[in-house]
Amino acid sequence: MFLLRDIAAGDLDDLQRAAVHLDSVNLPDDRGALAAIIERSRASFAGELPVADRCFVFVAADADSGEVVGTSMIFAQHGSRRAPHVFFDVREEERYSETLDRHFAHRVLRIGYNYKGLTEVGGLVLRPEFRRHPERLGRQLAFVRFLYLARHRNQFRDEVLSELMPPLEPDGTSLLWESLGRKFTGLTYQEADRLSQVNKEFIRTLFPQDPIYVTLLPPHVQALIGQVGPDTKGVEKLLLEVGFSFAHRIDPFDGGPHFQAKTDDIAVVRATRVARVAAAASHRSAESKRVGASSGRSPGRLLIARERTTAPRFVAVQVIAPPPGAADQGPDEVVALPDQVRRMLDVTTGDEVAVLPWG
Repeated sequence: MFLLRDIAAGDLDDLQRAAVHLDSVNLPDDRGALAAIIERSRASFAGELPVADRCFVFVAADADSGEVVGTSMIFAQHGSRRAPHVFFDVREEERYSETLDRHFAHRVLRIGYNYKGLTEVGGLVLRPEFRRHPERLGRQLAFVRFLYLARHRNQFRDEVLSELMPPLEPDGTSLLWESLGRKFTGLTYQEADRLSQVNKEFIRTLFPQDPIYVTLLPPHVQALIGQVGPDTKGVEKLLLEVGFSFAHRIDPFDGGPHFQAKTDDIAVVRATRVARVAAAASHRSAESKRVGASSGRSPGRLLIARERTTAPRFVAVQVIAPPPGAADQGPDEVVALPDQVRRMLDVTTGDEVAVLPWG
């Protein structure tokens, strides 16, 4: 079994083993940067940072060994007046010459800025040997972010962004950057991407502010714009399932597509609810009856989460059980949990938990 929880300082070695498979700005293969990410997450869960600066990192850890095998992240706010969210709008422009009787439809890129900010989900990575695991760990790591968001809605913005990785060269080079961004900045893709995390001034002053016609780029580079890389196809599918769509915007550095959704329209946000742990039943049939399985609700995958005032401050476990049902007495919904799950979550009868039915 695996426990989902907030990341801890002792996870640094395992985090680096996971980060090497992504090596993105959000989760770089850099020990010093990863240590800073862990500390920022700790301070975020503890409520020690301003809401807009909070970044929450979740991990999947083996329940027996404690080994961390994957991560995911939420940035409470990406984009501000000090450091705007930057993107290329992808638009179509039509031209027609009556003299020549010729019509052209051009894709056009135009740089844009968002100063109000969006919530961003990212940093989703699972070590290759744990992909296609029967517990569907990738989905657990993806969905636990939305469960947390639903329970702390006031900390997050009204739109959620996910920037997907595009196809890159084996050495990590972006062909779009080489054909466009590098010509205006003189920086490598990696230099520009990392600099933009702390200072975006060079984008506003050096990037062209006028529309850029994609037609002027080499055909093989044009084909990459807005495409999802092979290792990110699963993430794209998952986002589409829960209500995200392509925003017709791309990363100005590598051309990776931006997917967005209204926070309150995301299916797994809407599906998250609160329940109380039911009293222990004397045997399985009684337990099933208590949570309403006998009334037609079939067992499925549930994420059950509990929050604490001490570390770990957030813990979640997947169980196969019927969704929450009405209590015998009182207005609350209840959910019956196996003893092992009760121990992992450190809950007892009557404790409040968050429940996300997802499969």
